[in-house]
Amino acid sequence: MLPKFLLPECISRADGVGPKIELGPDSGKLLVLTLGINRIVEQERLVISIWGSSNGIDWGTKPLATFPPKFYCGMYSILLNLAKCPDARYIRSEWKMNRWGKGDPTPLFGFYVFAEESGSRVSTGAPAAAHAAIAC
Repeated sequence: MLPKFLLPECISRADGVGPKIELGPDSGKLLVLTLGINRIVEQERLVISIWGSSNGIDWGTKPLATFPPKFYCGMYSILLNLAKCPDARYIRSEWKMNRWGKGDPTPLFGFYVFAEESGSRVSTGAPAAAHAAIAC
């Protein structure tokens, strides 16, 4: 089972790479990836990509998934279908950031990347509740 955080909450001022995470039994599953941004300065951009590897060393030339560029605080989710990447045994996050405008050109972002199996938030009582609603 994946640890929930692919990238624990961090504050970064430069491009970087997160830790290598072994997929284990989550290999081939559909994952929901959530990017949380809780700290920014004005006029800057953050792009997070998720990379896969079969051996934890070679990460290829194309990411498995990329969040659209982000400029504001918030929570943003995308899907990662690992069934399309059967060789991926490891994943990691990578981020690139830049800042423009007046003042200090150094960017600043506080953010994290969270992963969970798609459907993991669906409660066991949901089918019964749906059936009850239909029966009414």
